[in-house]
Amino acid sequence: MKEFDLAALSEFNGKNGKSVYIAHQGRVIDVTASKLWKTGVHMNRHSSGKDLTAEIEAAPHGNEVLDRYPQIGVLREAKVSERSMPKFLPGLLARYPLIRRHPHPMLVHFPIVFMFSATLFNLLYLLTGIASFEVTALHCLGGGILFTLPAILTGLFTWWLNYLAKPMRPVTLKLQFSILLLIVSAAAFIWRIMIPDVFVSLAGSGFFYFLLVLSFIPLVTVIGWFGAQLTFPLGKD
Repeated sequence: MKEFDLAALSEFNGKNGKSVYIAHQGRVIDVTASKLWKTGVHMNRHSSGKDLTAEIEAAPHGNEVLDRYPQIGVLREAKVSERSMPKFLPGLLARYPLIRRHPHPMLVHFPIVFMFSATLFNLLYLLTGIASFEVTALHCLGGGILFTLPAILTGLFTWWLNYLAKPMRPVTLKLQFSILLLIVSAAAFIWRIMIPDVFVSLAGSGFFYFLLVLSFIPLVTVIGWFGAQLTFPLGKD
């Protein structure tokens, strides 16, 4: 059978009349005949011309679906990836393929929820004057900071593992805005701890503290937007 590397496989992405190939567990499979792959993208999420082993393992259907289509080759692993991997990692990934994709998508939900909640509870405090809302906002802010760093680290790991750390605009922007979010949120948290009554009202320094808290919303939204572009690319219907 013909042997493909990732660069050769990427040519068969369904564009410009080309065939649609995907790789799974070392097999290169021709899914051109499938109506679900006619655009080269399956369910507006999974792009062809790639090794989709981890993604297919997490799919709602079994691997038997792929047996309906012909295997036309085998995939040769990227040597760059092999050289850069610690010795224990290939075996770990083979045993637990979900590690390739799932740690980062799982962890990013926590800072999103906590940062939005910090802003929401501060707004509730302003509207009601109930002090416990402001304290809850502080706790949510602490939770957001706690989970932001692991979310960044798992994102970098996923980028290195699945994309060989190649420059990608959505990844670059996500990283920049994530670091900015971490700095802004940490500054707000330290400010609130050092001066407990900083947000007693919107007067004076309380107004600027509230601006920091409000900035969480656009920052998290931008980070989520570029993350969604990686998962659900635009313009590929």
